[in-house]
Amino acid sequence: MKNMRFGLLVFCGLVVVTFLVGASFSWAQGESNAVVIKATKHAIAPPLSQIVPLPPDPRQLSSLPDDDDDGRPMPGLRATSPIQDSVLQGADSSATPGLASLSVSRGLNILGIGNGFPGYSQQAAVPDTNAAVGPTQFVQWVNESFAVFNKSDGSVAYGPANGNTLWQALGGPCAANNNLDPIAQYDKLANRWVMMMPVFRQPAYLCVAVSTTSDALKGGWNLYAFAEPVTPLCGGCRPAPDYPKWAVWPDGYYLTYDQGGGTNNFLGAAACVVDRNRMLNGAAATMQCFTNTPGSLYGAMLPADLDGTTAPPVGTPEYFLSFDYNDQSLDLWQFHVDWTTPANSTFTGPKNIPVAAFTEPCGETVTKLNYTTGACIPQAGTSQGLDSYGDRLMYRLAYRNFGSHATLLTSHTVNTGTGSSQTGIRWYELRNSGTGFGVYQEGTYAPDSSYRWMGSIAMDKAGDIALGYSVSSSTLNPSIRYTGRIPSDPLGQMESEIDVLSSAGVPRGSQTNTFHWGDYSGMAIDSTDDCTFWYTTEYQPAGGNNHWSTRIASFRFPSCSSSWRIVNKASNAGSITSLTIPATGAGNLIAVAIMFNGTTSVASVSDNASRGSNSYVSAGARATIGQFSLEIWYAVNSRSGATVVTPKFVASPTHVEITTWEVSGISTLAPDATKISSGNVVLNNIAGPAVTTSQVGDFIISALFASTASFSGISSGNEFTNDFRTNGNGWAHITSTSSPAGTHHASWFTSTPNGVYCASTVAFLPAN
Repeated sequence: MKNMRFGLLVFCGLVVVTFLVGASFSWAQGESNAVVIKATKHAIAPPLSQIVPLPPDPRQLSSLPDDDDDGRPMPGLRATSPIQDSVLQGADSSATPGLASLSVSRGLNILGIGNGFPGYSQQAAVPDTNAAVGPTQFVQWVNESFAVFNKSDGSVAYGPANGNTLWQALGGPCAANNNLDPIAQYDKLANRWVMMMPVFRQPAYLCVAVSTTSDALKGGWNLYAFAEPVTPLCGGCRPAPDYPKWAVWPDGYYLTYDQGGGTNNFLGAAACVVDRNRMLNGAAATMQCFTNTPGSLYGAMLPADLDGTTAPPVGTPEYFLSFDYNDQSLDLWQFHVDWTTPANSTFTGPKNIPVAAFTEPCGETVTKLNYTTGACIPQAGTSQGLDSYGDRLMYRLAYRNFGSHATLLTSHTVNTGTGSSQTGIRWYELRNSGTGFGVYQEGTYAPDSSYRWMGSIAMDKAGDIALGYSVSSSTLNPSIRYTGRIPSDPLGQMESEIDVLSSAGVPRGSQTNTFHWGDYSGMAIDSTDDCTFWYTTEYQPAGGNNHWSTRIASFRFPSCSSSWRIVNKASNAGSITSLTIPATGAGNLIAVAIMFNGTTSVASVSDNASRGSNSYVSAGARATIGQFSLEIWYAVNSRSGATVVTPKFVASPTHVEITTWEVSGISTLAPDATKISSGNVVLNNIAGPAVTTSQVGDFIISALFASTASFSGISSGNEFTNDFRTNGNGWAHITSTSSPAGTHHASWFTSTPNGVYCASTVAFLPAN
């Protein structure tokens, strides 16, 4: 609970201690009915592109609110002497003589919101950094502002803006208050953005915004405000929703938060769900909560958050996970929601899952609201230690359904058990092959004597795992690193690590004014390729005057690739009016490059598919020079049976060249990137315009049309292939399915350069 909130909640604290001691140990395998809360208000907001951002309000460093200083009664504390970690992967572990080299394709590495970010003034002592990834955008949210970035190049498309900018159309406490602990999510099943912000003033509220499209800027938002439920744990108070965590599941958006009932009183974790279906449709919605969890036995819980687009089997409950303070194990709950008859909703558990024994770091014993221990992470050049936050699982609990089995991934900070206060990241992969979740693999990552903490973990569609975290020592300023593993690595073993700041040449310092650090970080999976990891967390910039910055870095494993393939292709040139092609199948992309001369343009493209022509649209890449032109058109989710493709022109060209591709495994979204170029033909000309893609394995077409030159081929080492040569005046090329996100271009060469050219390049998104 933030210190700033205690004055508002002290009325709850008078009856807590005696009630909690009696109530917390009565937990069995379930509790009474869920509390049902109707949204007090809901409204529709215009697109963010039409809303002027509320600018981040500056504060004095001395008045910045601290985050999540939680406190509670602590009956029956167990001993905290470090024990030997049996799954340690570290310098002192004879079981791990060396690390496999981490081989990833690196993408963006850019400054996030924080010190040095244009337009941002620091608003809190810690950033609570998290983010979500959509088709073309990346949304980062920190305390207390968010920004929208373009995935293609990292440029800022919107913000930074105060969090309550989103709820201005709703009015009330969500519009009036800008608070800590926000969470940004992307619903991959519905292709919608889902944003959550708590309001800690009494009465406490949960503010939710669900986008109406996959574009965070161009679509509207469905807005909701839910008053937090009362809990019997404090005699009927309405505790603030501290440290909330937000997750996407098919039957609802699930939430956990720490219930704080006054100074030094942690009342246990609440488990809630809001009606996803009604919120996606902008209808009135309700929330259901179970609040009577045993505060003295369990700390902060995490709800399972769906990665990928394969939903859990129908009827699968939502899962909640925590670790058990009494026996160094994991505890799993199940939330079954019934929106028709809320009395039938259940929250049951825990199921105990044994894991390798661990010691909480820095003298931690239970979830706390007021810290007296925990600052044991050393930094270079200062005696100020940093908080390990080792009393809870770290955000997120990532769920993925592979069909044959489902996985849950999470991590937390532990003492390495090597005779010092050194910390490492304990991580777990739980699997369910039909009989319930159990440990498939686990490990503690501490490959040298530095301290690692504040982790976040996720898995791509190929089963590769990425783990991001902070790292520091008495000779090292805090930095940002990530590691990972591929399925063929030995169980429980991660590979070597990459330092995000060092690789980008970012100078850093140490934090000297407070022990608070991070609270949590965010590892997210790209919603489109389901391969690219995006990690964001904080660091202290050199000369930053104790004002934190954040970083955003993307990367992917080579083993995770797109699944598109060319089904068929055809080409023709001369004075033609149509192109005969092999019969097309259903559900594919049909891409058409049309090269022509004459002062005209393409009016439309059609084919003779069964049940009517496929619907072709321009890819927005029309290249021209003089009377020479080139356009790329496409149709998605094709009907089967087309054997002839016909362009219709505004006027009649005298020369036409057409190339087509039918490709499976392509997204139904708009192209990822387009670019055009034109100029004079020269020797070894890089004529293909460069496109900067945001997706791994995009299907990329680069087509060239020239007047009199006879092109010999593509330059040596070019990533594009010789796909078609059309009558000496044009070339069309594609990339492989494993092309990384980044900049791509095709280059041609000729021994007799002459004339002018125009060229177009279009990148089509792979499907998940």
